[in-house]
Amino acid sequence: MYEHLQQAWQQLIGPGQPFEIETATVGGVPLRSFRHAPPSLREIWLSTAGYADRDYLVFEGERCSYAEAHVFTASIAQWLHREGVRPGDRVAIAMRNFPEWMLAYWAVTSMGAVVVGMNAWWVAQEMAFALEDSAPLVLICDRERLQRFTELRERFPAVKVVAVRLQDDAPAWATDWIEVINAPPELPTVSIAPEDDACIFYTSGTTGRPKGARLTHRGCVANVMNVAFINTVQPVAVALANGKTPPAPGSAPPPNSLLATPLFHVTANNCVAHGTTMAGGKLVHMYKWDAGDALRLIEEEGVTTFNGVPMMAREILMHPDFAHRDTSTLTVLGGGGAALQPDLVEKIQTRSRAARPNTGYGMTETSGIIAAVSADFFVDKPASVGPAVPTLEAKCVGPSGEDVGLNAVGELWVRGAPVIKGYLNRPDATAEAITDGWLHTGDIARIDDDGFIFLVDRAKDMVLRGGENVYCAEVENALFAHEAVAECVVFAVADDRLGEEVGAAVYLSSGAAIDAMHLRGHCAGHLAPFKVPRYIWFLPEPLPRNASGKFLKRELRETLRVADAQ
Repeated sequence: MYEHLQQAWQQLIGPGQPFEIETATVGGVPLRSFRHAPPSLREIWLSTAGYADRDYLVFEGERCSYAEAHVFTASIAQWLHREGVRPGDRVAIAMRNFPEWMLAYWAVTSMGAVVVGMNAWWVAQEMAFALEDSAPLVLICDRERLQRFTELRERFPAVKVVAVRLQDDAPAWATDWIEVINAPPELPTVSIAPEDDACIFYTSGTTGRPKGARLTHRGCVANVMNVAFINTVQPVAVALANGKTPPAPGSAPPPNSLLATPLFHVTANNCVAHGTTMAGGKLVHMYKWDAGDALRLIEEEGVTTFNGVPMMAREILMHPDFAHRDTSTLTVLGGGGAALQPDLVEKIQTRSRAARPNTGYGMTETSGIIAAVSADFFVDKPASVGPAVPTLEAKCVGPSGEDVGLNAVGELWVRGAPVIKGYLNRPDATAEAITDGWLHTGDIARIDDDGFIFLVDRAKDMVLRGGENVYCAEVENALFAHEAVAECVVFAVADDRLGEEVGAAVYLSSGAAIDAMHLRGHCAGHLAPFKVPRYIWFLPEPLPRNASGKFLKRELRETLRVADAQ
């Protein structure tokens, strides 16, 4: 089967093929790229105009066709242009998964401006940091994010604000979305280079400060083409292995995708939304996650692909409505953001009617996926995340950066077109993360003889909670901000539903007396809700340390019992 995968792979990336690979030199670094890739996201969006009458965006009874979406995006871009936004300027988007996110996103990227994805979970303090760091000219936000920005408005008097889905009239200092989409539908004519910034997505930093990853048009286009390649090559390989005629590239029907994870992450935006849009498919938006509601939408909208975090797929399969809802249209069920446990791969394979398991492993810093695997290959190697995509070289390295070779464990490094330009305003972090174009993923892995990647551990001090990265240092900083906390460490606690939860071991200052509820309330004023520790242990003695004075976090994680936490 794997020789057929290699055969299909080489055919598809060969000379004259849609996925032909070349090496482009950018900034002196050789990068694997698609020879026939469009130069920017603008061309990808404009190419979808031919899907005119197809449904594009669906949300709670609202439907927007491709034709309507093109009119809206042209109006949004024209309004932004009239307000002084030019190529290279930044426009922040802060909202839930409303259709307005995608309309604003395509408008901004198609006029050469840069989308700043604002995490909708952020509290005002976190929102303020990103606004100061990225300096957008315009902020497009929904009602809840508008309320948070109101607390900060005096600090950002020059930011123009557009308000989406208000229940009342917009405040005098904000522009109602209705005014924006009523502008003349005239998309500005601009020139966009592949290396220009397309968007800035924030990823948590080990120092407790988020880092703005600068995703380029080259990287985003390479990623969506990698998604299309993966969706093509594995079915071709399976057909070859079974002696059947392989499907022609592009012959699959357009996907109907359920958007269940936030669009301010590359999983939903760059992988699901970009891929579905380029193929002329339908994006079904969810306001918030609910497995029963997801099953209803799968049935009503004929959803074919679902890619969320693993716990979402698990909850779909375990929901009492699963046996009664029609899920026969679903061909793909899985996701990323955390590893799909082998038992979940087996459950998807055996319990679903037609869906096959799949997973994608990636990072914000690679504009989306690094590797992906599905169907027969995933069933055969359920602990793997698949081979690296065509535009990425991958290797595992030792402590000195040496290539340790196949079947040996080391830190996974990748290099190619999807790797970010760097971190906004953080040359130090960029230099630390990228060496001669090679991105240090921070993940410990091995690569087998078939080129499949197996993740072993994470080098980064991080909790992966339901697809959300929570860096321990950031939570520790919030805990230490309380005067009663003398010492603390934060670490991951295994969780059946979310993969991992946030745990904290705390030693209080002499004479202090606070409980877990109080400490969580304190953290909630500094952190988004998903970062607040679920498990807190108050220790009677100072935390154990090693000879150099560092806390023995691993020892605490392995010895503290969940049953003893508050």
